Amino acid sequence: MNRRHCATAAITLVCALALLTSTGQASAAPVPEPSPSSSSAPATGSPQRYSNADLEKVREQIETLYRKAGAATDAYNLAEEQTKKQSGEIVKLAKAIVDGQARIAALRDRAGAQAREQYRNGGLPPGAQLALSNDPKLFLDGISKVRQGQQASKSLLTELNQTQQDLETYTQDASANWEKLEANRVKQAKAKKKINAQIKAAEKLESRLEKKERDRLRRLEQDAANEAQTAWLSSGAIKDVSGEASGAGAAAVAFATAQIGKPYVWGAEGPGSYDCSGLTSQAWLAAKRPIPRTSQEQWRLLPRIDIQDMRPGDLIIYHADASHVGMYVGDGAIVHSPRPGRNVTLAGAGSMKILGVVRPDK
Repeated sequence: MNRRHCATAAITLVCALALLTSTGQASAAPVPEPSPSSSSAPATGSPQRYSNADLEKVREQIETLYRKAGAATDAYNLAEEQTKKQSGEIVKLAKAIVDGQARIAALRDRAGAQAREQYRNGGLPPGAQLALSNDPKLFLDGISKVRQGQQASKSLLTELNQTQQDLETYTQDASANWEKLEANRVKQAKAKKKINAQIKAAEKLESRLEKKERDRLRRLEQDAANEAQTAWLSSGAIKDVSGEASGAGAAAVAFATAQIGKPYVWGAEGPGSYDCSGLTSQAWLAAKRPIPRTSQEQWRLLPRIDIQDMRPGDLIIYHADASHVGMYVGDGAIVHSPRPGRNVTLAGAGSMKILGVVRPDK
């Protein structure tokens, strides 16, 4: 690689770094109007009225939409985490390129100084001149200096070549990381669009309800959760669960429960709001055990354990796509950040479909 190419690459990267903190705004896709059953169609200008059966269908629709939003949030969070990592790598590589160019310039200055010295001495290095002396002592000193000079020249050329190769590698790595960064930006935009669309659709469904119907909807949500929890406990799933929290687990539980009452916000990691995996990852970070950011990565990378071996601080992963996570706090309960419009709260550990359990400090 020539010097001009390296300089161009460095300038390009420095300019690119100015864009690293900028984020594109993706607007939500238009959401079609939901189609209520004909038996519950409203009169013109009146609020939508729902029978108990229709309201249960609305609850299921809203739950499905928020679950899809949760999966899209996980995709967004993962892309964002990868983008931050790539941004950091590009910054490091840009610095390495600048340092490498300075190193090459210094090495070339040294090589130039050697060449100028030889020119002043008639093309011979000082040691070679001594080697031509008739004085045996000066002759031996000259031979030694010639060898030292040859070794120094060889080392200089080797270092120069290695630095040039490193610079080429840094430039290629920076280019590859920049491509990954842009790919992750695209993923973020797509995930954000899906999240906004699903949340908007769920909010539109709920906004059609009168206050009394929204209250009934909340009761239906709670009834469904209680029914699932009762069935789970009745199955004997945690009959023999009696594990005590580790020191780190107790610290994680203390952090997570201290966030109760704070709102769910997708992509949030505190301190004022959290999404589900934002809460669990920050809780374990507070316990000085960093874990992956997303529920899907927590499920994929953390050690899995049987429910019977569960102890407070363990993470329960929910749904087939691992799109939700809560922290087990004991007595069959979890603390979690449920969904948009809800706050961090305690809930039954069996109130949702359990995929499995992972332990961050195993």
